[in-house]
Amino acid sequence: MFTGLLDGIFNGLSVGSVLLLAALGLAIVFGLMGVINMAHGELMMLGAYTTFVVQNGFKKLGDPWLQFYIFFAVIAAFIVAALVGLALERGVIRYLYGRPLETLLATWGVSLILQQFVRSVNWVMIIGLVLFCLLFFGGLWLLQRRLDFERIRSLGIAILLPLSAAISLVIGSFLSNAYGLAVTKPWFGAQNVDVTAPKWLLGGLPLGNYQLPYTRMFIMVLTVLCVLGIYWFLNKTPWGLRIRSVTQNRNMSACLGIPTKKVDALTFALGSGLAGIAGCAVSLLGSVGPNTGQNYIVNTFMVVVVGGVGKLVGTIVGALAIGITDYIIGTGILALLFAPIPPLANFFTFFATTSMAKVMVFFLIVVFLQFRPAGLFPQKGRAVDA
Repeated sequence: MFTGLLDGIFNGLSVGSVLLLAALGLAIVFGLMGVINMAHGELMMLGAYTTFVVQNGFKKLGDPWLQFYIFFAVIAAFIVAALVGLALERGVIRYLYGRPLETLLATWGVSLILQQFVRSVNWVMIIGLVLFCLLFFGGLWLLQRRLDFERIRSLGIAILLPLSAAISLVIGSFLSNAYGLAVTKPWFGAQNVDVTAPKWLLGGLPLGNYQLPYTRMFIMVLTVLCVLGIYWFLNKTPWGLRIRSVTQNRNMSACLGIPTKKVDALTFALGSGLAGIAGCAVSLLGSVGPNTGQNYIVNTFMVVVVGGVGKLVGTIVGALAIGITDYIIGTGILALLFAPIPPLANFFTFFATTSMAKVMVFFLIVVFLQFRPAGLFPQKGRAVDA
């Protein structure tokens, strides 16, 4: 019984660590900009696929490089997800601030686009996207050099957008037919892909009759390092202090000369990068597919709500509590624990599945929010009214 409870707590902590990695970025973004980013799960998915690509690249190098690919994968996942998040903020979110419903629908559409992107991506698509970005954003950059840019901005976008798309499609089709770049099989496809942990992460640490898996211990250590890194960044660096300032009072920060638009972009990129690291951690726990992010997005939002919007400590406590509770209920440990009491044992046995455990967790969260609607650590003082 004790071994089963220890197993549940440890594995629940590892699940909570993944939720914490994902929720850290979401809490920062939601706390600063009030943006409900439904594509946050897909940023995790991109981080997981980046890990898969880095692993395949290091396989060609062989040992001993292959045993250290995970460190490069973490950095690459952060960079890829951060760049995609920055593009999302610059291209979509920036124009929807203060409009939560439109932001929710737009980011949900982006999540569907990203899911289909990983199913269909090949060389022709990549060349077309790069060419489109160069033409469209390069054209906008040239127009911005004009003094009357604001007056002709809408007209410029209306001309550049279809023109860039048409040129990209024509050149992509030409390259496909002339050089055979169109691969009939996409890079990833709709099927799941597997990421293999390095040899030094296989096995576990013996603890009596129980073994602590090295993979989950690595995820916990990675989470601790990310939390410490975010704490240091927010409290010890100039841009981190700017982010905290804008979070507490945006209008006053703007009056003091803080570039709030740059802070928004940096914050969104940072939150997206943390989601990419969470995706790297997820890839070590199981196979990765286009719908990987959807398995975590709801729980991630629940972590932010339970912990308190914009509160780092609340996010940590909420993630670990939800992760442990979900795992312990779903694996039937409580049913075994209350075996001497048949009514309680039958009750917890009914919820001892992954889907029913989520139902129980959501019910507990709803009950909790009736008493603490602002979460475990609500905002106080002027931050509430800002």
